[in-house]
Amino acid sequence: MAKEQTGTGFSLKDHLFNRERVEYLAGLLHAADDRFDASGFVRDTMRSLKSLELKQRITHIAEMLEQHLASDYRAAVKHLVDALPPPLDPTKTDDDFGDFIFAPFGEFVVRNGTAKKHLPLSLKTLKQLTQRFSMEDAIRTFINEHPEATMAELAKWSTDKNYHVRRLVSEGTRPKLPWSKRLTIDLLQPLPLLDSLHADPTRYVTRSVANHLNDIAKSHPDQVLQRLQRWAGQGAQDPAELDWMNRHALRTLVKQGDVDALQFLGFHAKPKIKVSQFELASDQIRPGEAVEFSFVITAEREESLLVDFVIDFVKSNGKLSPKVHKLKQLQLRKGESTTVRKRHVLRANATTYTLYPGTHHLTLQINGKPFGSQTFEIV
Repeated sequence: MAKEQTGTGFSLKDHLFNRERVEYLAGLLHAADDRFDASGFVRDTMRSLKSLELKQRITHIAEMLEQHLASDYRAAVKHLVDALPPPLDPTKTDDDFGDFIFAPFGEFVVRNGTAKKHLPLSLKTLKQLTQRFSMEDAIRTFINEHPEATMAELAKWSTDKNYHVRRLVSEGTRPKLPWSKRLTIDLLQPLPLLDSLHADPTRYVTRSVANHLNDIAKSHPDQVLQRLQRWAGQGAQDPAELDWMNRHALRTLVKQGDVDALQFLGFHAKPKIKVSQFELASDQIRPGEAVEFSFVITAEREESLLVDFVIDFVKSNGKLSPKVHKLKQLQLRKGESTTVRKRHVLRANATTYTLYPGTHHLTLQINGKPFGSQTFEIV
């Protein structure tokens, strides 16, 4: 998960889980059953909420739910479902992750509903919850503890009318889902579920499918390429969308210069080009300033080019850590030249890296291959 505190002073945990949001949750629960002690729930929840980190707050609110809901699991989850607002807008197709305040509902189900006798009810509840906030983390506990039954249910959900339910099938079974527990099933087992999901009409689902394949490609590239080739032959997805999925699913392999992945996408693994006039505007850069560079590419034959650049960042121990950045895609005719310029800000308070003084390297990477390197100092 992204860092909870940034250099701007913004706190994600305070934005997502605060008194106002807890009062909103309490109001929903009281409206569903007026015996629910809304003020007591808010009081008990806020007593220690501010001292906790983001995921700890999710667990803490689930614990408070355990104290204030019925002790009978079936009655408690009925109360939770009855308290839910209407599902997320079904007319949207992307960028509608839901309301984080319902994450503790999923945690409650995980903490109390994994027994075999509760499995049907728990899965039914998660299906309702994911239409308000993605239950991709919660479903993984049930996949691990009840793999056959849960995977069978996910197969049904893969054709559900609600795209949030369909997306959960792919996202919840991803081998390397960020910030979530690892699955114990074979990472190839969910592939048949993706066969129907790849043709989904919503980008929210197809992005998940592509991310899922990108996870698998890190250890089983052949399986991913075979799947993509099969889907291309079926013609079940819009060609433009499938092209986007192909590029997104193979992005790690492309960065690694994988010959088969590059060829599948229509790029030569050994492009016939010349790179010249590769220059940095300055080789002394302070945090917060930009590294600016330019270069000229000349094609010796007609070429489709994926142009990236790699910065080897100095780590706290003095070693280097490479990070690949996308630059642009080019189509060049034989003999054609083009000048490429880039200005890339090295933010002093980035969430994905920390800048340390020392010698950094910037390498051009075209179709997965290095084409020249320059050095600069972070001072």
